[in-house]
This record gives sequence, C-alpha cells and structure tokens, in this order.
Amino acid sequence: MPVINRIAANADELTEWRRDLHAHPEIGLLETRTSDVVAKKLESWGIEVTRGLATTGLVGTLRNGTSTRAVGIRADMDALPIAEGNTFAHASVNPGVMHACGHDGHTTMLLGAAKYLAETRNFDGTVHFIFQPAEENAGGGKIMVDEGLFERFPCDLVFGAHNDSTLPVGTMTAVAGGVCAAADTFTIHIDGRGGHAARPHTTVDPVIVGAHIVLALQTVVSRRTDPLDSAVLSICQFHAGEVSNVIPQVAMLNGTVRTLKPEVQDEIERIMHATVALTAQAHGATARLVYERGYPPVVNDADATERAAAAGTKLLGEGKVIRQKLPGMGGEDFSYMAQKVPGCFVRIGQANGAKGSNPVHHPLYDFNDEILPIGASLWASLVEQELPRG
Repeated sequence: MPVINRIAANADELTEWRRDLHAHPEIGLLETRTSDVVAKKLESWGIEVTRGLATTGLVGTLRNGTSTRAVGIRADMDALPIAEGNTFAHASVNPGVMHACGHDGHTTMLLGAAKYLAETRNFDGTVHFIFQPAEENAGGGKIMVDEGLFERFPCDLVFGAHNDSTLPVGTMTAVAGGVCAAADTFTIHIDGRGGHAARPHTTVDPVIVGAHIVLALQTVVSRRTDPLDSAVLSICQFHAGEVSNVIPQVAMLNGTVRTLKPEVQDEIERIMHATVALTAQAHGATARLVYERGYPPVVNDADATERAAAAGTKLLGEGKVIRQKLPGMGGEDFSYMAQKVPGCFVRIGQANGAKGSNPVHHPLYDFNDEILPIGASLWASLVEQELPRG
C-alpha cells in the first residue's frame, strides 16, 4: 500500500489532530473552535483562507503554476448530539455531543493533504480545500452552494469521502451513479377528542388513530412501491398524552423517507398524504401530514468517478477499489455540490478486526486513525493526478 512517505511520516501528528477534534466536538453551524483550528493550520502553511461561508464553513485555496484548472475537495466538520460512551483519553469533553460519524477524521485527512501539497507544490493549478459545517441534518453543503461556493471558488471537479466501518482498511469505493439516497422527513399531526380514560366511548383516541396510521404507512413500501425500487419509510417518534388516566386530544408522529429515484419520492409523498388523511377520517379524527424534502440523492459523475478510481488504484493497488456496490439509504449533503460540479463521493474502509468496526451514529464509535494517512494520500495523489505539472 504505497501511502505517500511524507504523509506516512506525519501519521502521529495526524492522529494528534484528529483526537483533539474528537475531544472537542461541535454540532452543525456551531463549529467555531473546529473552524478556528482548521483556519490556523491552513494559514500557517501559507494557504489562503476564506471564512464565513455557512456561518462556520471555510475554504482554503492553494495555487501553483499557471494552469487554470481547479479541483475542490470537501470535508465535513460537525458532530452529533449523542452522549459518548467511550472512556479513552480523547473522549468528548462536551456533554451530549460526540464525533459519532467520523467527521473529525474527514477533516484531519483533508488537513493532512493540504499540508503536504503546500509543502511540495507538485501540481499546476488551484486546489480548494472545502471545510463544510452542518452535514448532519442542517444542510451545510446546500448553504455553502446557495451562498455562491462555486461562483467564488470555481472547480472543474469536486470530491468528498466518508469512512466506512463495513469495509476493511486498504479498500475504498468509487462507484458511478447513485450512491446515497434522498433523505426526507415528515411530521403527522393528529387531532382527536380527549376525555377520561374510563369513558373511551366519549372520545376519539388519537393514540389509536396514530397506531393505525403507523401500520398503514408500513404498507406504502411493502405493497405500494415496486420491489425493484429501493425505499425506506421509518416512524421514529410517537408522542401523545401526559398522564395515565386521560385520553389525549392530540398526537404526533415523526419519521423519515429514503428513496433513490425522484418519481418514487413523488409517489410515496402522494400516497402518504392520502393514507394519513383517510385513516384518520375512518376513525373520526383529522390528521395532517407535513412532508419536507431533504438532501437529494448523491449521484457520482462517471468521469469524476473514473478519476477517483485511478488515484485510488495507484494508492491501494489493483482490486482494492470497489467499482460496483449497491447504493446506501443514508443521506449526504455532498449531493448539493455534486449537482453543481461534476463530482465523486467515495468511501474509505476503516475496519481492522474489532478496530474501527463500530457503526457510525453509535455512542461507542471512534474513527480508526490507521486510515488517516490513506485518506490524506488519496487527496494529495488525486490533486497531483488531476493538476499535473508540465
């Protein structure tokens, strides 16, 4: 595995950076310390820094030579509102917040590539190091794009990565087409008629109505969607009532829908509206569905994917770059960047036995520092490949 020697020599330093970020996690749009740390490092290496995009986001720009070509590489910086269960020395010092998705590692890998490229300058063109806030639900990628990211920092190609605890260390994916799902959310407000729990016949129980709606919605995917079209509909919250002897007046359901095709997304939303309203009506209640479109699917550009695969194969070796893999149903707001500029989103394997195998969004998750030099070398190699010196 020919990791760039200069980057491999900095492995301990990369680990120190990553663990510092892990110990000081910040949720979306509040990544002030993280943004300060990143900016300070970039500036110390002579990289031009522009701050204030999407509140805490920033872009580091490094130019060399005379080529007008430009490449963008994106890392996300935010953590999750999860109480950490780990007890190691670099566990979160911020109660109720932890890096449970590896964004501390993504940020560190891009910093490692930036340092190397600033020192060696073995490329001709411009590199934009995009450090994005608020990937987890707040849509920092969309905010940056809406604020003119690619008008201010034009790119011919843009790349992003995520760690993958289901793939072994030394492998990565580079798959053309759809790789992540659209991620929508919904809330259902149910209005019944409350009353004494000992006289249910005088009420319209919104808990019963909600239960029937939950069951009815489970048939939207299993019986109303083509089995060949991937879709997920999950009810994640059910809130009603306050005491044990009162049937409540109202209830609320909340959840998410994941789809890969726009037409399936449209049809599921249509069916849900009808199912919710008619199920409630059948029980003498009323219900209202609020459906909110979230991140669109991540669709990798074919040419950008070939370029990422070429760099990955050179780094990891033949057969280590997975070219065919079914899309995941998770959402990713790199999608907004890939809609504006030809892009590729890859996954870098981090599992090594028990090390790095805990799933993301888990209180015992931790990024595997073993892959920091791999990710940094991938980004550095990709820049040198796409912006070759004459």
